[in-house]
Parts: sequence; C-alpha cells; structure tokens
Amino acid sequence: MTDYKEKFEKMRVAGKLASKTLDMLTDYIKPGVSTDKIDKLGYEFIRDHGGYSAPLFYRGFEKSLCTSLNHVVCHGIPSDRILEDGDAVIYRSKLSNTIFSSRQLINHGHVKVNGKKVNISSYQVKEEDNIEIRDKSKQLALIDIALANKEREVPEYLQLDEKNKKVKFVRIPKFEEVPYPVTMEPNLVIEYYSR
Repeated sequence: MTDYKEKFEKMRVAGKLASKTLDMLTDYIKPGVSTDKIDKLGYEFIRDHGGYSAPLFYRGFEKSLCTSLNHVVCHGIPSDRILEDGDAVIYRSKLSNTIFSSRQLINHGHVKVNGKKVNISSYQVKEEDNIEIRDKSKQLALIDIALANKEREVPEYLQLDEKNKKVKFVRIPKFEEVPYPVTMEPNLVIEYYSR
C-alpha cells in the first residue's frame, strides 16, 4: 500500500505542475504567436520546475505540448504556424466543457465531420462543414452536461442543432468574435513594428 501512496503523491505533484504550466502559458496564447513558441515556453517552464513533459518523444512525438489551432476540431502539433483568429469547434459549440474533453471525444471516435468519423483532433474544418456526434455516442452524459452549461454561448459563426448534437461551421470568425483574456489591438502592434 505504501507504494501506491508514493505514486499518488508523485501524480499530485505532476498535476500541480501541469496546472501551473497552463496558467503561465495563458498570457502567450494569442494571435501572432507561433505554437512552437508556446511549446518552447511550456518545455522550459516544466524543465525549470524539475519536471519532464510526458508527450515529449512519446511514440515519436517531438514536442512537449499539444496545441489548439484556431478552427481545428480540437488540437494540433506545435509548429511555426502563427495563431490567428479562431478556436476549437467542439469546445466553442458547447459539445464539451473543456478543450481536454473535446480532445477525448475526438480521439475516442465520437465525432464525425461531413459524415466521416474523425479521430485526429488537429483536423481542420472549413466553412460549411458539418460536425456531429456519432449516433452511438449521442447519449454520453458529458455532452448533455456541456450543452446544459449556461456559462458561455455558442458563437454566431457556428450553428448548433442541440437536439441532434450537430454543428455547422458557418464561417471563419471575425476578430472581435474570438474571446481573449485581454483587449487585442493589432493596429498598435503593426504601428510599433513598422517604425
């Protein structure tokens, strides 16, 4: 039993570090920043706090983090691609309560795009694509709980058919439709770098 107590304590420490890492990265997740930069910051923060990123080199994965990229279904692999206006469709449509549960829904094969099962959460949707929960998965309690959550609304660029658990990606979101934790003023950034 002592062995389990020690393992649980290590899991608690790892969980706290993961939470602190996500909190630290929040300030950097905004348009104009590459997902490689976010990955590097995450790697350095974890390393500097005595940890090691679990995804790093797992089955050949060469990054420390998984990153959500604009209008992908859920998450992707860090690269030099710059974050733009947009976000994760499953989460924004209220079919899940968190980005992490969105990823699980996709990875476990509960999501279809245009009638085809998608299990790669970095799948990028296009305007007019239809995203839906597979028929055999529509009874999952976590989806019903997420849909009942009143903390956020489905944005106008998505059309949610709550009864059938389907979403239509109507259009790429406008800059002002994407929720950011700070007021974004790209004109000031452009002005600064054009000097």
